[in-house]
Amino acid sequence: MDRLKDKVAVVTGGAVGIGLATARLFAEEGATVVVADLEKPEQEVDGPALEYAELDVTDETAWQRVVDEVVARHGRIDVLVNNAGVIDYAAIDAVTPEAWERVVGVDQTGVFLGMRAVLGPMLAQGAGSIINLSSAWGVVGSEGVAAYQAAKGGVRGLTRNGAVTYARDGVRVNTVIPGWVTTPLTDAQPAEKNAEVIALTPLGFGAEPRDIAWGCVYLASDESRFVTGSELVIDGGLLAQ
Repeated sequence: MDRLKDKVAVVTGGAVGIGLATARLFAEEGATVVVADLEKPEQEVDGPALEYAELDVTDETAWQRVVDEVVARHGRIDVLVNNAGVIDYAAIDAVTPEAWERVVGVDQTGVFLGMRAVLGPMLAQGAGSIINLSSAWGVVGSEGVAAYQAAKGGVRGLTRNGAVTYARDGVRVNTVIPGWVTTPLTDAQPAEKNAEVIALTPLGFGAEPRDIAWGCVYLASDESRFVTGSELVIDGGLLAQ
């Protein structure tokens, strides 16, 4: 219960789904957790208390405000989980420029802005772990979802760049690649799309958010001190085929 003792973590998109599961698990493991989202998370009666910061991940000024507030209150930021994400299902010839900009803005530019905002305090303290959420659809192709696939693929490249650039400064940067997970996002997907992905998953079932959160705990902890630039695939075997 103390794998993240004394660490200060910021989790974006932490009000629901993978983000909320990660925030709660981090708190259970001893971290001080700031949930950064446009909405407050629903608190469980028996769950750990979580701090909340309102954040639009596409807003550079908002990022700096949140980081400044966290450092002022806690003195440091040890972990950033870039989890916030949105999706659009249109193919290249159908996606509108507006939808493209929205998805890429949240899923890729939001990751870039988050990394840039926390690098100041992490470099100053000589340590930090940045965990960027990509997707199996950022690795392999699927019909439609052009903007989402482009953004999530870009996150993988940005992660590797950050890992190599800041390794000697003590900052580790890694990617988590989930397969199908039960979240509000997948709940809103077409049922046939969900069934298709689960049918292709060798284990034969989808993940729960906590399954992905455990991977984030590992990458946030000192257990992974020799891990940077890596991609932790948690997908039930989907990408092994």
